[in-house]
Amino acid sequence: RKSWNPFAAGPMLNPAIDIQPQGQTVIHPYFFGTIGHQQFGNKFGTNTSDSPTHLSASLLLLPIEYGVTDSLEASVAFSWIDWFATQQNFNPDSTHNANGLGDTSIFLKHRPIVQDPDSWRPTVTFYHNVVLPTSQWMGTTSIPGGFAPIGRLPSTRFGDLTLTEGIMMRKNIEPFRFMGAVYYSYATPGNTAGMNKYPSDLINWRLMMEHVLDDSKGFGYMIELIGLHALPWRADGHDVNVAATAPAKGFSPSGPTFSVIGVQPSIEYKFSNNIVLAGGVLFTPFGQNQLDGIYPNFTLYYY
Repeated sequence: RKSWNPFAAGPMLNPAIDIQPQGQTVIHPYFFGTIGHQQFGNKFGTNTSDSPTHLSASLLLLPIEYGVTDSLEASVAFSWIDWFATQQNFNPDSTHNANGLGDTSIFLKHRPIVQDPDSWRPTVTFYHNVVLPTSQWMGTTSIPGGFAPIGRLPSTRFGDLTLTEGIMMRKNIEPFRFMGAVYYSYATPGNTAGMNKYPSDLINWRLMMEHVLDDSKGFGYMIELIGLHALPWRADGHDVNVAATAPAKGFSPSGPTFSVIGVQPSIEYKFSNNIVLAGGVLFTPFGQNQLDGIYPNFTLYYY
């Protein structure tokens, strides 16, 4: 039995739940941006104030994905970051910028269950990720707040060696595709000036609805919801002793936890059987102890 599953870009803010066929390679560059002048307060909600950090940043992410089997995919994702930030008073001495190699992800996706078109059984894919702190190894200055643009998944602290486990599910009901995913990230302890550092664990989650308007052209639109939360604990039992969002060159840190929830409308189009594009803008209407920003995002699949 075959399910309706047209060739289109699919979600931008979550790895594809499908697996590349055995022997197939796809190059899948992303552009994630950040423009943020406001910040959420210490209480979760919609209230914001002028941020002490006015930030503009861009991240180029280059995943290379390979189908090991028809149910297992291995991938590596390199990144490059460029950011510019200033404090409220716009004093030239308080203006900073940097660019360089970002962190590198190595991940596996395993799809043990494919949806049954005649029942409510969804496709299920497990996600296993290691983020290598290549930004730290190459001396790239950390972005204010300590997080690259949050469209990146997993969204982890810049320069931390981090392990992430996740589960993704999707159900196709023509002409819609519905998807949900949750990821748990654990950063290994660090050491600064002889002091052990224990950052909080993180949860990323994603919900997505895709409406394919034209199967042959891969043309459609998507609504994606995302959440990123810094937890007040660590899986290894150590007390958290690192601020949830890190300072950079004098910018103030946050409290011990944070949350941010965003929504992104986006469109997709298939230019050929080898090139598929998608683009959208992420907004963050709810948050706590985090930047309230606008995040322009763009992706291209090349098979």
